[in-house]
Amino acid sequence: MKIAISSTGNDLSSQVDPRFGRCQGFIIFDSETSKFEYLPNEAINAAGGAGIKAAQLVVDNGAKVVITGSIGPNAFNVLAGAGIDIYGGVTGTVQSVIDNYKAGKLQKVNQATNGPGAKGNI
Repeated sequence: MKIAISSTGNDLSSQVDPRFGRCQGFIIFDSETSKFEYLPNEAINAAGGAGIKAAQLVVDNGAKVVITGSIGPNAFNVLAGAGIDIYGGVTGTVQSVIDNYKAGKLQKVNQATNGPGAKGNI
């Protein structure tokens, strides 16, 4: 299963980027093989719709789980519509959050955590 983590860098020692739509990029981690790849977020400087574009990138790359700091309503709706589980309010290195996910220590979110319509950060 592929897990997409918003990241400030291109390896597992990078920090989780607190933003989803305007993060630096995504680490796509395969939980079955423990291999990963880095996808730069081309939407980072978009004038609008960054969350939707970033979400589509994640969907197109086959992720079934997203781990990030916070997520806006448009990106949340795209990911939720694709059946992707979203875990938010996460900090630390990419490797540490993967370990925490595997240990069941992360909190799944059921709504956007920032932006219009959000009920506040988790």
